[in-house]
Formats: sequence, C-alpha cells, structure tokens
Amino acid sequence: MGMEDVLAAVGPRLKHIRRQRACTLAALSKATGISVSTLSRLEAGQRKPSLELLLPIAHAHQVPLDELVGAPPVGDPRVRLRPVKHRDDCTVVPLTRQPGGPQAFKMVIGTARSTPEPRTHEGYEWLYVLAGELRLVLAERDMVLGAGEAAEFDTRLPHWFGSTGRGPVEVLSLFGPQGERMHVRARPVPEGAARRPGAGCRPGD
Repeated sequence: MGMEDVLAAVGPRLKHIRRQRACTLAALSKATGISVSTLSRLEAGQRKPSLELLLPIAHAHQVPLDELVGAPPVGDPRVRLRPVKHRDDCTVVPLTRQPGGPQAFKMVIGTARSTPEPRTHEGYEWLYVLAGELRLVLAERDMVLGAGEAAEFDTRLPHWFGSTGRGPVEVLSLFGPQGERMHVRARPVPEGAARRPGAGCRPGD
C-alpha cells in the first residue's frame, strides 16, 4: 500500500474508532482542542492528517498513534494499559479509552503519609475498595472503607481519599459528569486514627 493509500484510509479509521467509543465530534473537540469542523473534514478525507492533529486524537482515545494510521497488526490481542505514577506513592491505571462520559481508573495507593487536601470540582464519583482500607474525607465526615465497601458522592463537596497509613489500598474509581444521589457505606474512623494522615491521590493530579 502506497503512502497516498495510507493517508486516504486515516479518515475512515478515525471515524470508526470514534464511533466504537460512542464519542461525538463535539466531545472529541473538547478533549483535543481541535475544532469540530476540522475533525469532520479529517474524517471525510478533506483534511490531510498531520502529527499536530493525530497526536491529540490518539491521546484522547488513549490508543497508540500507529492504530490511527493503520499499522499492520502484530497478532497480540492484549490491551496495554499504561500505569501512571503520581506523587504520594500512588499508581493510577486508566481503564477507559474514550474521551468524555464516565472515566474508570484502578488506583494502588501506598502507605506514604500526607495531609488531606480536600478539593471540589464538577461531577460525581464512585469508589469501590478492592483490598486494604481507604480513608475518605467528605465535607465534614472522616471515614474508612474496607474491602468490598463503596462510596458515591457529588464531587462539588470537598473531598479527599487515600491510605489510612496502615497499609496499601487498591481502589476502583468511576468518575463522570452525571450520577445519582450519594450512597456511602462505611464505618467512622476511630478518634485516634482520624488524626493519622494517609496518602492521597487523584487521577487528574
């Protein structure tokens, strides 16, 4: 296949990948900073693909650049998730690959100590503890969730979560612009433990 054929196939491939992820042109435009008209012309083959356009699209879809340009398959069906190391001994693995809508993460938070710094932002978050204990500070509440427990809350409330300091914790996090009323199932932190700072991390930090 010649270079012209490769470039001509990029537009339909971009459209196919976007539709696979149920992503609108408007959502992709917001995630990439590329105008809707440019994205539309790119998918229709009316705009020549360039690294300046393809790199932010690949980042938004969380796919390798060679998937956008049609590199030959290597016969490996595995999804290669790339963990991101954050400060405070926290590793975040993104589980979703589409811009906009609910985002899923797996977090492994170590025992490094830090002072809770509650934050607010638009959206809703759902947390599920896979292993260990998670300290959750939500507005005026300070609580601990054990393995198998979950919490759901409006992120416009000041919130922070991290390790209790007694060991690492593994957490699933679902974050999105929409959600239901808060449901928290957890036990209060004992008085002595409430003053023990844990390690906090946010996927967006």
